[in-house]
Amino acid sequence: MRKTIIFLTLCLAGLSAALLAQPATDTKQMNKFIDRLMSQMTLQEKIGQLNLVEGDDVVSGGKEKAAFVQMVKDGMAGAMLDIMDVKKIYAVQRMAVEESRLHIPLFFGLDVIHGYSTVFPIPLGLSCSWDIDAIERSARIAATEATSEGLCWNFSPMVDICHDGRWGRIAEGAGEDPYLGSQIAAAMVRGYQGTDLSADNTMMACVKHFGMYGASDGGQDYNIADMSRWRMYNEYLPPYKAAIDAGAFSVMSSFNVVDGIPATGNRWLLTELLRNQWGFRGFVVSDYESITDMTNHSIGDSLDCATASLNAGLDLDMCSYVYIRKVEQLLREGRISMKTINQAVRRILEAKYRLGLFDDPYRYCRDTLRRDSIILCPQHRAEARRIAAETFVLLKNNGNILPLKKQGKIALIGPMANDRLNLSGTWSWCAQPDRYLTLLEGLRRAVDDHAEILYARGCNLMYDAAMEDRMVRRKKMRDPRSDEQLLNEALQVADKADVIVCAMGECAEMSGEAASMVGIEMPDAQRALLEALAKTGKPIILLNFSGRPMVLKWENDNLDAILQVWFAGSETADAIADVLFGQVSPSGHLTTTFPHHVGQYPMTYARYASGRPMGERFQRFKTNYLDVPVEGLFPFGYGLSYTTFQYSPITLSDSLLTSSGKITASVTITNTGNYDADEIVQLYIRDISGSVVRPIKELKGFERITLKRGESRTIHFEITEPMLRFYNKDLKHTSEPGDFTLMIGPNSRDLQTRHFTLK
Repeated sequence: MRKTIIFLTLCLAGLSAALLAQPATDTKQMNKFIDRLMSQMTLQEKIGQLNLVEGDDVVSGGKEKAAFVQMVKDGMAGAMLDIMDVKKIYAVQRMAVEESRLHIPLFFGLDVIHGYSTVFPIPLGLSCSWDIDAIERSARIAATEATSEGLCWNFSPMVDICHDGRWGRIAEGAGEDPYLGSQIAAAMVRGYQGTDLSADNTMMACVKHFGMYGASDGGQDYNIADMSRWRMYNEYLPPYKAAIDAGAFSVMSSFNVVDGIPATGNRWLLTELLRNQWGFRGFVVSDYESITDMTNHSIGDSLDCATASLNAGLDLDMCSYVYIRKVEQLLREGRISMKTINQAVRRILEAKYRLGLFDDPYRYCRDTLRRDSIILCPQHRAEARRIAAETFVLLKNNGNILPLKKQGKIALIGPMANDRLNLSGTWSWCAQPDRYLTLLEGLRRAVDDHAEILYARGCNLMYDAAMEDRMVRRKKMRDPRSDEQLLNEALQVADKADVIVCAMGECAEMSGEAASMVGIEMPDAQRALLEALAKTGKPIILLNFSGRPMVLKWENDNLDAILQVWFAGSETADAIADVLFGQVSPSGHLTTTFPHHVGQYPMTYARYASGRPMGERFQRFKTNYLDVPVEGLFPFGYGLSYTTFQYSPITLSDSLLTSSGKITASVTITNTGNYDADEIVQLYIRDISGSVVRPIKELKGFERITLKRGESRTIHFEITEPMLRFYNKDLKHTSEPGDFTLMIGPNSRDLQTRHFTLK
């Protein structure tokens, strides 16, 4: 195939073919290439590289199309987002490469948060698998499908730690724990970027939202996040750093305020911490219009916002177009320097070099047929089905009602039972729901002619139609029948059945961005339906769909079984059938605490020790609530199985740990039940005395194991001094000698303990 126009143009400018052929990881050659290219760029062309354009403005037929097309042809666009068609991407890339003066290619980004068209469970659900290899595989499949559509940059992983289920974007992260969150963050970066970023099936990761976005006050999106640096370093920053250490090449700033300064214009955050302390060498992109959003934070006008963000180290402006409008003026006025502009431009060009776009700008979009053999291929769907089944958390199973037998009459009732639009959950732009099964279709296929699946919708999401319309923007699902008609139909179906399976909870758009809620209980119409069904005396199994932890106190007290299924993606129906009928034993364990009451938020299992800790029973003048327990209803790490596991007493190889030595903690796990199953063995440690207050326990290790019925396996955890380090009052990462409690068990509540000392 002929060499690209950019190849010819740069050769004419004096660059050799050998230079272009160098691998993207050859830093010396990359720097020579970029030096030569930047020497030819005008100031306007440099500023253009700092402009991230909304792709729909270019490929749509709207009235602004001509202006945005001209922007691309004039070299005034560096990257583009939200085009989901390989042919359109090819056309825009051709425009940038063959019709601009210097023929600099674009890179194309999208939020591929938990799969492309083969959709995996939402990230919060994925995290409940505790299966780091599976999470990495899901990211690898997402990258393979997305790149076949011409995309090469992913606005993922979202690694924000969150202690507040009211925040809708908890659905996009890995829950409340920084240790587990760090493992998952690194795995997703590896999955997206692979070992060769310039390959046509890998894509550049973008770590978001930097930083502390998940700690927003009141669980409100875009709100302030106010905390001490000590708490930042110990609780919230580790997953971001883990993603950077794993090699992520881009970072997205967050909407919130940090230390009184919006993250998008926060030099301490984007330069002192990210680049100087952590050694990050990639580029930083704003969140959508977050530069100009700073005016609402009282930072000033658009000139002030552009000044603050660029000087802070914010390289790429996502869709506010303030850099291309204001940077030249700011340079003239001396508010920013040419050195700052050049640094930002170099970072963008380096990303394009690493992606291999200077060698072949059509690398990701030339083969328009590749997608047809990759997207939703049988292998990807099979993997998504296996992984989805690992994410379901069995919260209750009274009398071992689950797994169900494929016999008799089973009533399937609820607004999620025969819906295919909501199964993928939030951030699933490229889902193809017409190719997915509804839960009703999946269960009927699973039982074949061995049982009868009866169906009734039973109710709408909620009684208030206007409220439902506000919560459900795109996937309208309201039934026009009256509440009484829906309820009567459900009761008639339930009367004929041997067992009732309720598919209820949230719909997809009740969590995710701009979906914060103070009421996280079962919506009113669904609760009323459950209450009516409970009066029938029939056994009831709740399949709870949600993108957040919910308050399930009534459900736990009144129903026979609860299986938390999140939003499990394109293979939801088959995965639920696999678990419901016992082909797979549930093995998910919670990564976020489920509260008794929403008033407990914010909360985490790893809370700091109080001066008046609660006892086993309620006492006044202790750290308690008068009306509910301090602990959650379902604790972090919790999850039941169809089998039972017995833990032997913990043995320690020594009770004294030196700074250069190790202690081995061992425990034998035995499957004492009737099903082959997976267990997640968890290690926690408490620092008994420190120079600063320490958490009552911290996750420090885990292992997911598979045991056949009757099988035993001994798990060994090695304890070393680096595992005991924390950030002290001077933000020094250190350990301190003293006594420690070691805990092992199936969740953060039910633990055995042993003690050791660090010399």
